[in-house]
Amino acid sequence: MASALFALALLAALAGPLGLRLRRHPGFVTGRDGRLSTSTALALAWTVMLVWLLLTILAYGLTAGGGVSYFQGSDDPLSPLTTVYLPLLGGPYAALIGAKTVVGIRVGNGTLAKPAPKPSASGRRPLRELIANDSGRTDLVDLQYVALSGVTMLYVALFFLSDVGGGLPHLPSEIWTLTGAPAAAYLLNKLAIRANPVITQVTASEGRLTVEGGGFTDPRLTVDDTPLPTTPDPAMGTTLTAPLPEAIRPPFTVVVTSRGLRSDPYRYESPPPTVPAQR
Repeated sequence: MASALFALALLAALAGPLGLRLRRHPGFVTGRDGRLSTSTALALAWTVMLVWLLLTILAYGLTAGGGVSYFQGSDDPLSPLTTVYLPLLGGPYAALIGAKTVVGIRVGNGTLAKPAPKPSASGRRPLRELIANDSGRTDLVDLQYVALSGVTMLYVALFFLSDVGGGLPHLPSEIWTLTGAPAAAYLLNKLAIRANPVITQVTASEGRLTVEGGGFTDPRLTVDDTPLPTTPDPAMGTTLTAPLPEAIRPPFTVVVTSRGLRSDPYRYESPPPTVPAQR
């Protein structure tokens, strides 16, 4: 029990400050578009998990384990490291490197749009971005990657805490597939995803509609299925403006079609009225 409590305290000491740092300044785990990166976050989580396991085993071996002899016995506490735990770590890192490469190439040649998200007042990014696409809708591939990785980490942590003195839990070597297969699916999704236009923000003011996002090449803008004449940004292709007919009142749905590809519908609601400050 004491060793398990020590292991939990060490985990809190490692993950706590890191989590607070990332919550306030998430730039380390964001992608090139400013959103939380699923591949970066999971690679970091598995790194913290493995560092925690190794540090706990080291501390146990040098105290309750009896010193250097603890690591030299017939039942080596680190024996599953190369067959189980390094492959568990390898899948997320392969997905991280591959995803960054694929996204960089596709953005560079114009086959993928990665518009910046709407900034938050606090500067923090919502955790939901880990399982959502660029339009903010849940992505099944990202969801299964995060969910299966989380369950696998839970398995490792609980088996380890049940017998800290036993070293790295002797889990089946095939368990690496619980991170490797989802990581491969995540990477294939980055390769296969179409360059759909993405809407990140819509504003309406003084009879003008402004649509921000990315991938607006030869765009067609519709509001509640009514096409509107657009004025695209010729330099960046990230902003569209159009006259908003008086007959169209919020709430309404905005859709951009570009090169035959349709964006996710964006539901625009009336902004709340501004309450004047009382003096």
